[in-house]
Amino acid sequence: MRLNQKIVKVLTVMANHKSAEKRIRQIAKKRLHNRYYKKTARAAVKNLRLLTDKTEADAFLPKVVSMIDKLAKKNNIHKNKAANLKSSLMRHIKTLA
Repeated sequence: MRLNQKIVKVLTVMANHKSAEKRIRQIAKKRLHNRYYKKTARAAVKNLRLLTDKTEADAFLPKVVSMIDKLAKKNNIHKNKAANLKSSLMRHIKTLA
């Protein structure tokens, strides 16, 4: 399903004002954007946790931390959740041999 089709599904809500229709379109677009970045970060965290080689994990960690920080900066996830995620990932990498 493409972006326009998903937005059309959301637009079935009857808005009374032009500005409300525009807001619905904007929210739908932002929601898809946010979902993409959240899902990508979750997949990266999962892949990092599955790594067993310490050198690979050390190389991959800064990319994952950057993704998490960007999500927290844009309030897609809470800043404390971001801190907890980063902390647990770093602890995981320390335990690798």
